[in-house]
Amino acid sequence: MSSLKKLSRREFLKQTGVAGGGLVFAMSFAYSPGLRSATPGAQMSPNVYLNIREDETVEIYCHRSEMGQGIRTSLPQVIADELEADWDRIELIQALGDEKYGDQNTDGSTSIRKQFDTLRAAGASAREMLITAAAAGWGVPVSECRAHHHAVHHAASGREASYGSLVAAAAKLEAPENPRFKDPKDYRYIGKSMDLIDGLAMTTGQAMYGTDTVLPGMLYAAVARPPVVGGKIKSLDDSAALKVAGVERVIRMPDGTSPPGFNPLGGVAVLATNSWAAQRGQAALKIEWDHGINAEYESDAYRETLVKTSHAEGNKILNRGDIDSAFASASTVLEADYYAPHLSHAPMEPPAATALMTEDGGVELWSATQHPQAVQGTVAGMLGIDKNQVKVHVTLLGGAFGRKSKADFSAEAAWLAKASGKPVKVTWSREEDVRQGYLHSVSAQYLKAAQDENGKTTAWLHRSVFPTIMSTFSAEASRPAPMELGLGMTDNPFAIPNMRLESGDATAHVRIGWLRSVCNIYHAFAICGFADELAHQAGADPRDYLLQLAGPPRRVNPADDGAEYPNYDQSLDRYPIDTARYAAVVNQVADMAGWGRKLPEGEGLGIAVHRSFLSTVGTVAHVKVDSQGKMRVEEMWFAVDAGLVVNPDRVTAQMEGAGIFGMSLAMFGEITAKNGVIVQGNYNNYPVVRMDEAPSAINVHIMDVDAPPGGVGEPGVPPVAPAIVNAYHAATGKRIRELPLKKAGIV
Repeated sequence: MSSLKKLSRREFLKQTGVAGGGLVFAMSFAYSPGLRSATPGAQMSPNVYLNIREDETVEIYCHRSEMGQGIRTSLPQVIADELEADWDRIELIQALGDEKYGDQNTDGSTSIRKQFDTLRAAGASAREMLITAAAAGWGVPVSECRAHHHAVHHAASGREASYGSLVAAAAKLEAPENPRFKDPKDYRYIGKSMDLIDGLAMTTGQAMYGTDTVLPGMLYAAVARPPVVGGKIKSLDDSAALKVAGVERVIRMPDGTSPPGFNPLGGVAVLATNSWAAQRGQAALKIEWDHGINAEYESDAYRETLVKTSHAEGNKILNRGDIDSAFASASTVLEADYYAPHLSHAPMEPPAATALMTEDGGVELWSATQHPQAVQGTVAGMLGIDKNQVKVHVTLLGGAFGRKSKADFSAEAAWLAKASGKPVKVTWSREEDVRQGYLHSVSAQYLKAAQDENGKTTAWLHRSVFPTIMSTFSAEASRPAPMELGLGMTDNPFAIPNMRLESGDATAHVRIGWLRSVCNIYHAFAICGFADELAHQAGADPRDYLLQLAGPPRRVNPADDGAEYPNYDQSLDRYPIDTARYAAVVNQVADMAGWGRKLPEGEGLGIAVHRSFLSTVGTVAHVKVDSQGKMRVEEMWFAVDAGLVVNPDRVTAQMEGAGIFGMSLAMFGEITAKNGVIVQGNYNNYPVVRMDEAPSAINVHIMDVDAPPGGVGEPGVPPVAPAIVNAYHAATGKRIRELPLKKAGIV
């Protein structure tokens, strides 16, 4: 075997010729954040998000995780704007996991929509303290002073004082409880496209991700986990593994728990001086498994069970009007079954975490985590220590999509560090993550609608059946939670006089976890696809029919029809289900795509609009089907109503990314099980869209709406699949109700 050589990402780019060949990036960056330096002198910390130093540096603590969405840029924009800080004097510091920051879970498209006012207050309170300090020093009224561009100004006397010069005096003041926010017309950073703080480091190979962590004396772990959820080791022979050069120890992990929660699955860990030796040692293990209660799990049989359940009367979650009478008197009744399989997150960087035991019996972790506080809680429970003894450094994440909000891989590293007495890095292989990670739920959807003699929909029945995420936390859970049904089902905006929504029970056989947009994926696929079916059944234009379904401008409250609807933990007053905004998105995205234009034979446009995470996104797809029946997505258009937007460039990037992500799920995404074991393992049999399959353009329009900020990271995904299948129907007259499209042989 040739000698091992450890290469940094930057060195790899050099040696492969990528950096020195023909790939050149021409980009501008305001600055690159560095490590916090120990600078003497006065400083003020009016809150946990902000510290201003005497040397004029403004330290901003980012308490959310950066996974490519640009949150380490957008959050500082909000604070810096209200502070009236000079952007070039900002130093970004990644916050540790700590409950003092409030919610740190970078999930659910919450970072801006839930933190916007909090971060505005952080900057505004510091600004008011600096103004007060300056006014006191000058002996003038506070009302005569104004903060602008990193200084406080007194126009009457022409005096000004830099922030650094005011720090000592301002630090003695109490932070105001209700600071006054800036007028939006005076925003300098909010609403402006700004370069990624981490962009230069990312594009030059200097950015540090979870897999890049290296500690002195560190061991590398490869873990052989049960291939079936709930499985345990029956027998183990590790003699061959211990003979592999570089292998130091083989450690049996604690068995997995029921319910699984965020705990490790169990299995056997091989610890070695390098990752290659650990992997070879893992391959040399001889393990006989007891697969447990999920050993008989088969995807095809389970699908039949879900579909059968969806055809039976379910648990009523919303009821409006008299649906039975409406069906009895209908001119036309249309029924359809929609099906979407399990999905894997499959991020570019699989889960990785490194742990080091500390002298006080605690543990220090470097984790590619979306949820450092979940890491603290899970690790503390596993090691029997207080969560305050768990220190979590949040690294950059090479993609995540919800997978890395789970703490299992971090808990593995911590447990192995304690068991071995040495620092340990755990890195999952892609195959392990696809087969033994958390899967997006499989779903069967049954829809039935009645139309009158004019083609108007008079009744709507929708049943949704899927194993619930709650099963990950409760072994008895088989019924969807209101939160899950509120992800695209109970918030149905259609003005249909008779409507009934039902759910069905389903037993989970894998670890169910949230994936980018969660239940909205299959709910939007079914609802937007079925709406298109109704339009064609009525002989109507699909865009016009969507507007008819939405009805007159109004605000919808599912509670009026008996539904429990959490509205993403926000009030309907602040974040309404507003059909006027929905209709505006329908019209905008249709206009962008040139809706109604004549297309050549074999080409079609499809439209889908869906509200999720308090934002509404409309998508139009243009597809072309060749003489062999193969479909290509030629172009896509997105119109997004996300309320106030902090960084338009990031919103555009999220919609572009959602287009490719959504296409990948729609065309190829499918996880199946055989004898309880997941069949797929890598991009060869769980493919994503490649460059030559991508549309020629993804066009994005951000609606100008005076409303609080909504979610951005997830809402672009749900309308992609239905827009594509609706476009395919427009091109061919053939209707597809099952994902992925590869099963129909058209991609």
